[in-house]
Amino acid sequence: MPDVLIDDQGRPEPPVAAGETATLLGFLDYQRATLEWKTRGLDAAGLDARVGASTMTLGGLLKHLAWVEDFWFSVRLHGNPPHETWQGVDWQADPDWDWTSATNDSPEGLRSLWTRAVERSRALAEGALEDGGLDRLAAKPWPDGTAPSLRWIVVHMVEEYARHNGHADLLRESVDGETGE
Repeated sequence: MPDVLIDDQGRPEPPVAAGETATLLGFLDYQRATLEWKTRGLDAAGLDARVGASTMTLGGLLKHLAWVEDFWFSVRLHGNPPHETWQGVDWQADPDWDWTSATNDSPEGLRSLWTRAVERSRALAEGALEDGGLDRLAAKPWPDGTAPSLRWIVVHMVEEYARHNGHADLLRESVDGETGE
């Protein structure tokens, strides 16, 4: 197996000539590392900074993506109950709880929450790969009975991170002027 190349920001470069699984997971890890880079070294004020009229924050992104990781890889793919972090959340009362509650969390707590969610997701994805590969269907289908494959979930997660990393670029630039990709 070839060595993983790490870029100047500490992100693992996706493989340029690998199989489908390694390529998809490589792009997902690259996007995850981009979020880590965009939130690296910021204090509570930096993680709570806003741009214009938006209520989005980098801390909110960390908490939201921790929820998204758990939702897709644990709840949807494996049919597990939500992680203890999300149990007791009244999503009906505040559908944006992951975003709005982040301002009450410490930078260390937010980073740890997200990092642990990513670690769980990697392990759950590995288990699913061993049990059907990318074609493995989610244990919890959508209301219409359709179950997405692990392939769909990974591609969706790449899209989710890529979209939010664009937001992270703007938010980070507003905090300290740091820009890049």
